[in-house]
Amino acid sequence: MTIEIIANSRDSKGTGASRRLRRAGKVPGIVYGGGKDAASIELDHKALFLQFRHEAFHASILTLNLDGKKEPVLLRDYQMHPVRTEIAHIDFQRVSTTEKIHVKVPLHFVNADTAPGVKTGGGIVTHILTEADVSCLAKDLPEFIEVDLGKMEAGQTIHLHEIKLPKGVEFVKLAHGDDSAVASVTKPRGAVADEAAAAE
Repeated sequence: MTIEIIANSRDSKGTGASRRLRRAGKVPGIVYGGGKDAASIELDHKALFLQFRHEAFHASILTLNLDGKKEPVLLRDYQMHPVRTEIAHIDFQRVSTTEKIHVKVPLHFVNADTAPGVKTGGGIVTHILTEADVSCLAKDLPEFIEVDLGKMEAGQTIHLHEIKLPKGVEFVKLAHGDDSAVASVTKPRGAVADEAAAAE
């Protein structure tokens, strides 16, 4: 899935200029990195917001079409209006094809309903992480990472090292020796109390 963002260069800077842009239905932004100077840009709010709502927009390589020239970028930061559902400012980072990038990628949990701990054990799945930092080349960046819960028993926890990653992708935490818990299947308190009572 390729997401293309249309943007134009802007010369006017400062709070007043940004306010005028927003009143005109535009979003002020900046694109930086990649060995080039930072550039101030403006984008159409309506078109941008339609793309912004998609999960892939936040964890994919995007194509920035700036004044007709295209380049790969990542969403790096954004500010929302304190009251209205509007993007107040947005930052993009140019992407190198030869350097590894660090990106937060969403985790998609599958087969929770068929896990023995849920289906027959009456357990409840708890998502400890919903996204994870990965390191990879731009061409290897996945839109999401699938976490298969199909074999989990009640009382079990799945950790980062147990998740299958696409080729060329690694978890940043794991590379630093942190094998974080990702999801667990726990029994509801009432069920645990009932079992204890039955055992007595």
